[in-house]
Amino acid sequence: MFKVTFSFEDGSQVETYANAGDNLLEVARGANVAIDAPCSGNASCGKCRVQLRDGELDSKKTLHITEEEYAAGWRLACVSLVSGDVNVLVPDISSAYKSRMKVADLSSPEEIAIFENAKREITLAGIELRNSLDVVEVDMEEPSLDDTMPDNERLTRALRKFMNLDRVRVPYAVLRKLPDVLRDNHFKVKCVLRATPNDMFVYDVFGADTDVVIGGLAIDIGTTTVSAVLINMETGEILAKGSSGNGQIRFGADVINRIIESRRPGGVRKLQDAIIKETINPIIHEMCKSARINRNQIYRMCVASNTTMNHLFAGINADPLRMEPYIPAFFKTNSLFAGELGIDINKDAHIIIAPNIGSYVGGDITAGTLVSMIWNRPEFSLFIDLGTNGELVFGNSDFMMSCACSAGPAFEGGDISCGMRATDGAIEACTIDKETMEPTYKVVGEPGTKPVGLCGSGLIDVISELFMTGIINPKGKFVREGKRVRHDKYGMGSYVIAFEEEAASVKDVEITEVDIDNFIRAKGAIFSAIRTMLSSLDFDVSMIDDVYVAGGIGSGINMQNAVYIGMFPDIPLEKFHYIGNSSLSGAYLMLLSTPAEKKTYELAQNMTYLELSTVPTYMDEFVGACFLPHTDTTMFPRVEKELASRQ
Repeated sequence: MFKVTFSFEDGSQVETYANAGDNLLEVARGANVAIDAPCSGNASCGKCRVQLRDGELDSKKTLHITEEEYAAGWRLACVSLVSGDVNVLVPDISSAYKSRMKVADLSSPEEIAIFENAKREITLAGIELRNSLDVVEVDMEEPSLDDTMPDNERLTRALRKFMNLDRVRVPYAVLRKLPDVLRDNHFKVKCVLRATPNDMFVYDVFGADTDVVIGGLAIDIGTTTVSAVLINMETGEILAKGSSGNGQIRFGADVINRIIESRRPGGVRKLQDAIIKETINPIIHEMCKSARINRNQIYRMCVASNTTMNHLFAGINADPLRMEPYIPAFFKTNSLFAGELGIDINKDAHIIIAPNIGSYVGGDITAGTLVSMIWNRPEFSLFIDLGTNGELVFGNSDFMMSCACSAGPAFEGGDISCGMRATDGAIEACTIDKETMEPTYKVVGEPGTKPVGLCGSGLIDVISELFMTGIINPKGKFVREGKRVRHDKYGMGSYVIAFEEEAASVKDVEITEVDIDNFIRAKGAIFSAIRTMLSSLDFDVSMIDDVYVAGGIGSGINMQNAVYIGMFPDIPLEKFHYIGNSSLSGAYLMLLSTPAEKKTYELAQNMTYLELSTVPTYMDEFVGACFLPHTDTTMFPRVEKELASRQ
C-alpha cells in the first residue's frame, strides 16, 4: 500500500492509500476528491490535470500535456498509475466545479427581474400565485386536572375547529417537540400547515411570538451546473440564491457516462450521493446561513432536471433510459420526500418533480416551457434550452412539439480545453480587432478579475470573432498568423486569448482547433435540430415569430454572433429573447403556485415528442451544419453580406 496525498491551492490536503497500479483518478474518486473529468477518464478532454509534487507516478504522455508542462510535473490523473508514495497538487481549475460555489443574499437585479417577469406573465395568463402552505395561530386552553386531553389531540381539535377539516396529521418530528413548545408558550402557538380539501398536515409548531418563515426551495439540476433559490412561500420573495457545479461531473460530462458508472457496484448510491450530499446539501447549508433561516423551515422543494438527472437524484436505476426502447421508471411522480432522499431540509417536505416528456426531454424543459409562455400565444415560437443537451420546443397555443439533440457539454465549458461554467474568472464576452488580432474581453466577477477560462457565451463570441475577422476558415482551421496564433509540432493551431501572465490560471487561456471543432458540432446539432423539427411540420425558419433562448450559459449570449456562426437561423435579431435559466424560474413558479404546477403537468401531457434519430434527414442536416455558418451559405444572407463588408 502506498500513501497518496492530494494537496490544494488553499493549503488543505486529503490523504488516502492505494495499491500499486491503481488509477489516480479512481483513487481520487474513492477519497471524495473533486477532480473534473468530463470524459469520465478516457483521456480525451485533458481536464483532470494535477501536478506531481513529490513521489512517483506511472504516467503516459498525452497531447494535452506539453513537454515543458510534463517536465514541470503536470500529469493527467486518468492516465496516471500509483507506483509509490505520492503527493499531487489539484489546482483550482481542476476542482472548480465543486470549489466555486456561489451564494448570495439576493439575486442580482437582472435575475430578480427574470423571476418577477415570470410571476407577472403567469398571472396575466390567469394562473393564481397560491399554494397549500400556510401559518395559522392557535390559542388553546391549558390542561388541568379537569381537562386531561393529550397534547396532540388538543392541537388537532383546535386546528379542526380553526380550519373546518376533520383529518389532521401530526408527524413524529412535530410530536417530539410539541410538549415543550406548548408549555413554553402557554399553549399559544403558530403552526405551519399544508391544507387540502381533504386533510391537513402539520409541518411545524412554534411559539405565537415567533416570526415564522415558510421556506421553499426551487432547484435546477443541470448535467453540469446546479442552481437553486430559497424563497418565502407566502410572498414569493427570494431569500437567497446558490449555485455549484454538479458533483457527478467527475463521473463524466454526459448522462450516458454517468448511467454506465451507476451500473457498477454501488454506483447508484455514488451518483445519488454526488448530487445530494456533495452538491445540493452544501448549497442548502450556505443559502440558509446567508438568509438566516433554519434548514428545517424549508417545507417544500421543486426540482427541474432532465430525465436522467431525475433518476439519479432519486436513486433509481437509469440504465433503461439508454437501452432500446428507452423506457424511464417515471415521467412524473408525487411520492418523494426529503427525509427519504437525505436532503437537509424538513424531513417531511414534499418534493415536486417537474414532469418529463421523453427519455431525453425532461422536467427542465417542461418548466422552461411554462416560463417561455409560448403555450399562451397564437404566434409560432421556438424555445431553446442550451445545455449539455440541446432541447427545443416549437409551437403556439394550439400545439407544441419538442425534441432533443446531443450538443455535448460545450455550451457549459465541457469538451473545451479552457472551458468553464459562468463563474468568477470566466470570459463571458469578447471582441477581436480585425487588423491587430488583439482581443478585448469581459470577465465574470469583480472589476480586475483575471481570466481563467471561457464560458459558453464567451466561447460563442470568440469563435464568431475569429471567423468574422478571417482568422479561421469555415472549417474552423487557422488561416492567419500573428503573435496570438500559434501551431504545435503536430500542426494544430490555437489562438491565445490571455497569456499566462495575464491570466489567473496555470497556463495560457487559449482556444484550439480541437475546441473549435467540438463547438462546431455542438452548434451544428442545435441548428440541424431546428431545421429537422420545422421540416417535419412543413414549416421553415421564416415562419418563426419569436425565439426564446434559455440556459445558464452566462449573463446572456450575443444573438448576432450566434447567427454569424450558424447556431441560430438568420432571422431578424429583434425576434430573439434571452430568458435566463428558465428551468430554475419554472421550478420557482411550480413551487410558489399549485395552479402553475398543474399547468406544467398539462403542458407535458399535451406536448408531442419528436425522436430525431428516427428522422432520415436529420444526419444530412447535421453534416451540413458542421461548418461556419453552414455548407449552404444561402441560408445566411446577412452573414454573407457582413463578411463581404469586412473584406
